[in-house]
Amino acid sequence: MGDYVVHIVDDEEPVRKSLAFLLTIEGFTVRLHESATAFLRVAPDIRNACLVTDLRMPDIDGVELLRRLREQGRRIPAIVITGHGDVPMAVAAMKAGALDFIEKPFEDQILIDSIKRAAEEIEKVASNDVQSISSRLATLTEREREVLSGIVAGLPNKTIGYDLDISPRTVEVHRANIMSKMEARSLAELVRMAIAAGVLDQ
Repeated sequence: MGDYVVHIVDDEEPVRKSLAFLLTIEGFTVRLHESATAFLRVAPDIRNACLVTDLRMPDIDGVELLRRLREQGRRIPAIVITGHGDVPMAVAAMKAGALDFIEKPFEDQILIDSIKRAAEEIEKVASNDVQSISSRLATLTEREREVLSGIVAGLPNKTIGYDLDISPRTVEVHRANIMSKMEARSLAELVRMAIAAGVLDQ
């Protein structure tokens, strides 16, 4: 499945083995790491790789792992998995460089497709067409930009509506319009676009 290796970082052995089994059957080359510390030890020597890491781990969590990789100048496309539906932490992971985040439980195909997208990133420069993203942002109304700020901050529709003095249903309508105008297929992609265009504070 391409000339790259999928590195799995998770402190739970059953999870590591389960993911390895799934991906190996799908034709991926897989390496397992029991902790972020263990992965960081070998990271300097890793080439042509993508990373699948759990968000919450006892020694170094997924967000800190990505930060340290960035500090080392290591650009490894990363997918973060969380079992807690913790969108604000997932947004922090995106800011730290994650390509995608996936909430447990998830369909096998979702992870497989995400890894394939990560593999595409290995082949191209990560500075995603910022000009194109900016032009799409320019099509948003002022209200849509306010709703976008709430979405990427991880706020639920009810809270966004309260803050903007509009109904949750109206927030849903704005949210759908934003996803359409930005041509975003997922919340993760929308957050990535917002970061690339400087909508979020780094």
